[in-house]
Amino acid sequence: MVHSIDPLYAFLGFCVGALVGLTGVGGGSLMTPLLILLFGIRPMTAVGTDLLYAAVTKSVGTLIHGYTHTVNWQIVRRLATGSVPMSILTLLVLTHLNLGSAGAARLISRVLGLALLATALALIFRAPLLAYFGAHFPEFSRCRTAALTIVTGGVLGVLGRPAR
Repeated sequence: MVHSIDPLYAFLGFCVGALVGLTGVGGGSLMTPLLILLFGIRPMTAVGTDLLYAAVTKSVGTLIHGYTHTVNWQIVRRLATGSVPMSILTLLVLTHLNLGSAGAARLISRVLGLALLATALALIFRAPLLAYFGAHFPEFSRCRTAALTIVTGGVLGVLGRPAR
């Protein structure tokens, strides 16, 4: 069994794990593009592999954070209210498409690229964005905050990236 381990996969897994631990950025944001670009894995397979791996690792993280009371369950419920139904809807739509086609692979790669680019820009311009929204929207009502959180979860669900 040890002979079947590719050192490059193990090394990249180690590097991605270290970056996730240091930054909190989702591993899929790092590993999925590496699987596609470095190893030539089909985008649909890379996304599916990442989702299965994330389900296992996030379950452990959820248990630990839940146990240590570092989870805001109200925010979790709001994000899940948008994210779960939209993820299911997106997957239902995708099942009616030919996922093995070059067009589907291109679509998945482009959406993944846009999601990663938006995340990178949000991280780079975090301070100016927070200042802008703080100045223009000084205080949201509880209802508006809840609605925007649900919409955010829904958008993340459509992009195939569960709220992390």
